Amino acid sequence: MALNGVFAALTGGKVRTAVVALAVVAAAVGGAFALGVFGVPSVAAVNNSFGDVTNETTVVETDLVVSNPNPIGVGLDGVTVNYTVSMNDVEMATGGREGVSVASGNSSLAFETELANDAIPPWWTSHVENGERTTVTIDATVTAELLGRSANLTRTREIETDLIGAFTSDETRPVNADAPLVDDPVLYVNETRGRWGTVSDAETPIEMEFDVYNPNLEPYVVSEVGYDVTMNGVQMGSGSTEEAYLVPSYGTETVEITTALRNERLDEWWVTHLDESVRGHQVSDLRIEFYAVIELPSGESVTVPLDSLTYEETIETDIFDEGLDRSDETGNSTDSDGSDDEAGDGSTATADGSTADDGGSDDTTTSDEGTTDSNTSNSGSDDSNTSDGDSGDGDDGLLPLTVSP
Repeated sequence: MALNGVFAALTGGKVRTAVVALAVVAAAVGGAFALGVFGVPSVAAVNNSFGDVTNETTVVETDLVVSNPNPIGVGLDGVTVNYTVSMNDVEMATGGREGVSVASGNSSLAFETELANDAIPPWWTSHVENGERTTVTIDATVTAELLGRSANLTRTREIETDLIGAFTSDETRPVNADAPLVDDPVLYVNETRGRWGTVSDAETPIEMEFDVYNPNLEPYVVSEVGYDVTMNGVQMGSGSTEEAYLVPSYGTETVEITTALRNERLDEWWVTHLDESVRGHQVSDLRIEFYAVIELPSGESVTVPLDSLTYEETIETDIFDEGLDRSDETGNSTDSDGSDDEAGDGSTATADGSTADDGGSDDTTTSDEGTTDSNTSNSGSDDSNTSDGDSGDGDDGLLPLTVSP
């Protein structure tokens, strides 16, 4: 046999041996994965934050940590990562990636997803209908299609606000006509109440009541009460009553008015809510201003701004638990141990001016690893917090005063 032929035979044999060896190793590794000797990569953590915001879209930035428990990296074309962000079952953002390669240990994968701002109105509707509560749900899945196995992680967070709770008040406020030959105050508002009405796709109504007292010898007619609602300066709605109310001398009448937020403006408000330069990141100011048209005994009608009834409330959210700093702002939170951080006192006053003193985020993470061979392992961790997005201060500096016959 010629020397070249011998060399070719030897090298050819080595190549074939190497190929066979690699095939055996690959089969062994694949078989080890299939038999569960090696672990399937899973989702260790998922963190979201808001990025750039335009009038049409909001960028959701996601850092997803994939944990590979094996001593070698995994780079199979069949490995995919998918995630979904929902708020009260309203799908806000979805993303994913195919052909993921992960090293041994933890690997961080960055995603950017555009949230369409027109998803904000249906979420808002669900938030109000659910008692101003929202469950933020993040579902993430790593799937190895070749192995027929996947691992899931579900994380939930509870968001709660109280936009109109502080409108219910028994504080007495005077109504001054500021008109010639008229003794002020012409009326008193002794009590106010507010509650959400029936929400529709078009509007979010707030049903309000004012208990009005007339301290004069003559009856007064409130022919109209109007309102103007803004959120971070965005005009959300305006209107007025269609019914006149006669307030008898030394008597009380309840004036009813339904204010309505136009849901079509919510996506415009959303942009300001996330804009740091407006009120701060995820902070909004709800403001409702009122006016009344009062018919005087002389027959003259005057339009009176009801400045003392102007309602302001701060809306704060931390939807993705970004750890926003609220240390310098008023808010209520309940920790996982059930303790309530809220502290406060109240005072009441009688007509003679005397006073008497009365002296959350919920994070739940669930990780499920499923297999087609019924070999399932579950692991979970629960961190419970309740975050109250309400941080408004309903005290305008006036002591409550009740004026009655």
